[in-house]
Amino acid sequence: MNQVSEEQKMTRREFAKAAAVTGVALAASSPAFAAKRPHVLKVGLLGCGGRGTGALFNMLEGNDHVKVIALADIFEDRVMGVYDKLMKVTDANLKRKIDISKKACFVGVDAYKQILKTDIDVLIEGTLPYCRPKHVAAAVDAKKHIFCEKPVAVDPVGIRLFLDAARRHKEMGLSLVAGTQRRHQKEYIESVKKIQEGAVGEVRALRAYWCGSLPFVRDRQPGMSDLEYRLRNWYAYCWVCGDNIVEQHVHNIDVCNWVMNDHPVSAIGLGGRAWKPAEEKYGDIWDNFAVDFEYPNGVHMFSFSRHWNKSYNEVSELVIGSKGSTACHTLGEPGTNPYIQEHIDLVNSIRGTGPYLHEGEQVAVSTMTAIMGRMAAYTGKKLTWDEALNSNLSLVPDTLDFSKPYPVGPVPVPGGE
Repeated sequence: MNQVSEEQKMTRREFAKAAAVTGVALAASSPAFAAKRPHVLKVGLLGCGGRGTGALFNMLEGNDHVKVIALADIFEDRVMGVYDKLMKVTDANLKRKIDISKKACFVGVDAYKQILKTDIDVLIEGTLPYCRPKHVAAAVDAKKHIFCEKPVAVDPVGIRLFLDAARRHKEMGLSLVAGTQRRHQKEYIESVKKIQEGAVGEVRALRAYWCGSLPFVRDRQPGMSDLEYRLRNWYAYCWVCGDNIVEQHVHNIDVCNWVMNDHPVSAIGLGGRAWKPAEEKYGDIWDNFAVDFEYPNGVHMFSFSRHWNKSYNEVSELVIGSKGSTACHTLGEPGTNPYIQEHIDLVNSIRGTGPYLHEGEQVAVSTMTAIMGRMAAYTGKKLTWDEALNSNLSLVPDTLDFSKPYPVGPVPVPGGE
């Protein structure tokens, strides 16, 4: 567990001031690449699972001036699976954007270091949440533009590492777009703007849902080490995924922060494990959360997230105002698929043909909001933003070694340590 120095501690005001700078920068064009405007941006994918693969194809589908030249993952079958998929592409428009050989396919715990040694311009960071702070910090050191999936960390120590990297990255004039795709979805953009302009009057309360079924669970195969199983069955362990409030519900929490143009100052929560059996494959995470977040102006956001099979499902955000209420996407018109649009916006930012984008602090704010909610629920305590952000809590093992044991932690019980 890492200790926090006085220099590393951040007050809510300092954090908000840093995050506000990101919004100001949106009107500018990228100082790093606007002058150069490289004809073709070379792209590398780090993390060859389903979401990373999807992000890569979204990048290729949405942009003309890009080509994929490198792949990396901790597991060889994942890397070669994407490589084979790329080799089988028949669509002429996509095929011309693929320029990769097996020599540019990197495997292992340190594969992220190898892909960053190539001459890629853009790194798609599509790995698991636990390692994103380390990978993004390394990409910043390598001076790469970044697309980073969410959440960007699983604990406050990781958030602070990510924040430091994001600030250095922005100072270099490089671009970063996060996988909070609703920020690039026309319906949401127009709706949030109207809400902020008073469409429902003064905002009095918000509600956020990610109520769905269990995404997946994988059985342990013969010969699998602890580490391999933790990473293959990753949505079962808090140190890998952050629990469902962080890994998935961050989307809805991010929308609420966007509406409020701020983050909560405190949280109190509850939840637990209602149906998951005490088996290794179900890990140590909860299957339901209910959290009350309070914003600086006294407005409350009520957050509900769960993984219950054969139950009512809903993923949504609601704003309740003095003149009515609305969902956060129904006041706008449909646009381009947001999973593609976010990559279009990133490339336009890099090439200087669109607004400069750096969403590092923005996505860190929303991830930290979700982490604060989880911490409040796990402990049964009311937590302030400063207490949560400056916590020593560090969940990720210091080293990853396939020969070492990684036992499943106990399921958190409120009132415990």
